[in-house]
Amino acid sequence: MRFSHVACLLCGMAFLGGCAPFFEDLGYVRAGAPVVTVEADDPVPENDGWDAIVSVEDRERLSNVGDAWDVGLAVARQNSFTSAIENEGELLNPGAALPRVTPTPGSYRCRLVKLGAAEAGDPEFIAYQPFFCYIEFEDENFTIVKQTGTQRPSGRLYPLDDEALVFLGSLSLGNERDPVAYGDDPTRDMAGRFERIGPFRWRLVIPYPRNGGTLDIFELTPTIDQPE
Repeated sequence: MRFSHVACLLCGMAFLGGCAPFFEDLGYVRAGAPVVTVEADDPVPENDGWDAIVSVEDRERLSNVGDAWDVGLAVARQNSFTSAIENEGELLNPGAALPRVTPTPGSYRCRLVKLGAAEAGDPEFIAYQPFFCYIEFEDENFTIVKQTGTQRPSGRLYPLDDEALVFLGSLSLGNERDPVAYGDDPTRDMAGRFERIGPFRWRLVIPYPRNGGTLDIFELTPTIDQPE
């Protein structure tokens, strides 16, 4: 009995095997072995902060900040601004960054020094009049907002190392009320290094800014004054 069941089973398998071409003629196709494909992973950011959102162009700018210092200072000196550079002291010293970079939240008196001509005919060195900035701590990051003027940078500071924070921000124009988030309008994006250069003195260095020039250096010193 057991032998007859086995024999019948073998005969049935032989019958199905012999009928395979018949089933294929009817449009049935044998299922092949499953094929497993593995997609290449996207590059993993170094952290979940600035490195996860910075653009390729701004990453390149940040990596070339040393070159921007060299070019900006050299061109300004060649155009007779040596005394003006020396008068700025540590602000325009590329190696002036000090440990313990974390700023104090509050109001700051800020000023901008620009190296490199933004347009043909512009001077290679410009020191602008002071304005007001504000630094606060929110959502685990420090933020900087320029409070006055028709061009108002704002953005976040992200940890980099003991001597610098990475700044990623954007530029608000005219009477725009709300700051523009980094990445919303790439033509306004800003990227730089935030450094402490003395007691209660910081700077924000923007290499190759999108509005022209070679290097923008913002000086920040705490103040009890507020913009009117």
